[in-house]
Amino acid sequence: MSELVPSGPHGEVVGVHDDLLRFERMLLDQLAGAGLPTANVLVPVDEREQALRTIGMALSSLPVTERGRSAYISKMIAAASAGLFDAALNYLWNETVGELRRRVISYDLAYFYDVAVPSPDRRKHLSTEEDLTKVDDFDLLKGALQIGLLSATGYARLDHIRYMRNFASAAHPNQVELTGLDLANWLEVCVRQVILLPYDNITAETKRLLANVRAQPITGEDAAKAAAFFDNMPAERADLLATGLFGLYVDQSQAPLVADNVRRLWPLLWTFVSAQARGNFGIKIGRFTASLDTAKAAAGRELLALVGGTAYLPESERAVEIDAAIDALTAAHRGWSNFNTEPAPAKALSDLIGPRGDVPTALENKYLEAVVEAFLGNQYGVSWAAVEHYEAMLRRLDSRQAGMALRTFTLPTVSAQLWSTVGQSRWAALLDILAPKLTAPVDRALMQAIRAFTSTPDKLASDTKIKKLVAAARA
Repeated sequence: MSELVPSGPHGEVVGVHDDLLRFERMLLDQLAGAGLPTANVLVPVDEREQALRTIGMALSSLPVTERGRSAYISKMIAAASAGLFDAALNYLWNETVGELRRRVISYDLAYFYDVAVPSPDRRKHLSTEEDLTKVDDFDLLKGALQIGLLSATGYARLDHIRYMRNFASAAHPNQVELTGLDLANWLEVCVRQVILLPYDNITAETKRLLANVRAQPITGEDAAKAAAFFDNMPAERADLLATGLFGLYVDQSQAPLVADNVRRLWPLLWTFVSAQARGNFGIKIGRFTASLDTAKAAAGRELLALVGGTAYLPESERAVEIDAAIDALTAAHRGWSNFNTEPAPAKALSDLIGPRGDVPTALENKYLEAVVEAFLGNQYGVSWAAVEHYEAMLRRLDSRQAGMALRTFTLPTVSAQLWSTVGQSRWAALLDILAPKLTAPVDRALMQAIRAFTSTPDKLASDTKIKKLVAAARA
């Protein structure tokens, strides 16, 4: 069916004008009799005729099987026939929102919530289909666009309809003029851009992947296919998929199978996740902690730790974890079998510091003492499996921190390592790492004096000249 009413050979509506006019007169007479306004209540009959003709054309692409559930389209047409275009627009928007919600439900509801409602405080109240009514129209449109249920063109057009609905419909009465063509065009947007829009390849594959994560173990072959899929994803879609996997992992109601599958996929996807998205995961963990949602916070930290991403935790979170990691490294270094136990805490600390070497100011002295002490090893040697992490952390120091590290020979825990052959060799290696970083004249003068020192480095702290240079640098 492409026509709501019969038309003549030139497209004119046949046999409707008089009926619409009689209905209008009857209704306006009733309003006038009740002492109510009648001016500008109904749109002209000619506009209503145009609406009926063009709305029928807009409906022509909607399959009959889809029309049976489109109650709001029926109400829209009824309101348009009565001359209430503002009410018709409101019904059209209700139909659009309802169809979008149905598409979200049939796609992946939890994924949509994770993407469309990034705030943990709001997200925790959203889980069921009924909760979709708590998502405002703007977030519904934006979330549908982000996960691929709307095209960019469709989103722009629907957002315009949303604007007109807010300022020109019965929901917000005003004097904005609507035409029959407007209603027909907007209905066509709803039909083509919402009801009938197919999934693109990435959207379809994302739906399949998320369903598999919940349903069955991810095999090696599955993981290889997923890695190839990630490699071909646009950057923004990789960020959103990571958001969905993160949401699945921290959801305490999910089965252990889901967590296992996310852990398998997470390192493969992490390479393609932007720095901003990585930082957002850290912020979410911080908010979980602040709201005492300790289970979700712990799960989130597990995912970041899995890929060496703990540097993306918020400063407050990182400070606590860095402090604990320093203690763990120091305990391992000073304990039995330290060559075997150092690598794990060394890597954990390096991951927390991150590629930029971001150390909280309050922990700098403690951090430098621990790293330098572990880097120097002990009289029996060094933990070679941990050395790469120590070197990485030292190479991330800025000029000021390098100057502080240079002065660690004044600490008893460091000086005590400098009498042995191993300690002296490692001290020389440390100086080579620090020297290019030093820019302050006092630091460079101290470095020159240390290199010129003729006795063993364990005597540096007691040398008068060296002590003066250290004191001058601290002034």
